[in-house]
Amino acid sequence: MIAEYNMVLVTLSYLISVLGSFTSLQLAISIPHARPGREKRNAILAAGTAMGGGAIWAMHFIAMLAYEMDMPVAYDTFVTLVSSLIAIASCSIGLGIAGSGVFTFDKLLPAGIFMGCGVAGMHYTGMAAMLMPAEVYYDLNILMISVIIGVLASCAALWLAFHMRGQWQMFGSALIMGVAVCGMHYTGMAAANYRHTGTIPGATFAGTMSGEYLGLSIFVISVALLMFALWITQARRRRRATLAI
Repeated sequence: MIAEYNMVLVTLSYLISVLGSFTSLQLAISIPHARPGREKRNAILAAGTAMGGGAIWAMHFIAMLAYEMDMPVAYDTFVTLVSSLIAIASCSIGLGIAGSGVFTFDKLLPAGIFMGCGVAGMHYTGMAAMLMPAEVYYDLNILMISVIIGVLASCAALWLAFHMRGQWQMFGSALIMGVAVCGMHYTGMAAANYRHTGTIPGATFAGTMSGEYLGLSIFVISVALLMFALWITQARRRRRATLAI
């Protein structure tokens, strides 16, 4: 099978993962300060997980489009939806653990495991949604490396986010989380091997769309939503700082 990466879409996949990570981590560190009422804390957590999980899924989808193969590929809608829910749920649990009360080291590992494994679960569920005239086999050693990359980098990003509150430190944390998401994805892609079967299970190709066009559309929509969430987060931080004076 002949395959190659579209580097424009690869770059977009990394940018969206960094921006999504920065926005969700900004929301995460606001969780302990959400007072009064549990409803406000849950609202912040929901916003953070929606942004983080949505950005992870958008990155995955753009990165999948970046992998151009010499055969048609479609996606099972239901399984693709499940993959996005996995990303959101794992972010919810991970950020919920990290943001509950004072952040301590004993929260780091379980939060990182949930987030890292969630990224991996989203990736391989998304891979299972592919409908194409080929079967996919995985190199288990590379597969395990991809999961470990996701967990370790998620732990590093969370530690930086909750210990270094400056904007530049937070941006560095987002860069690391972007590496976690993209590193896990592209390592996972390296673990995949394809064998042509000549048949497409349950798929009907009713048309095609340019990968660059579709990827750019997802990128623009995701960036717009993330920038809106980031604006709300910064407004909350400024208001909290004003009230503290």
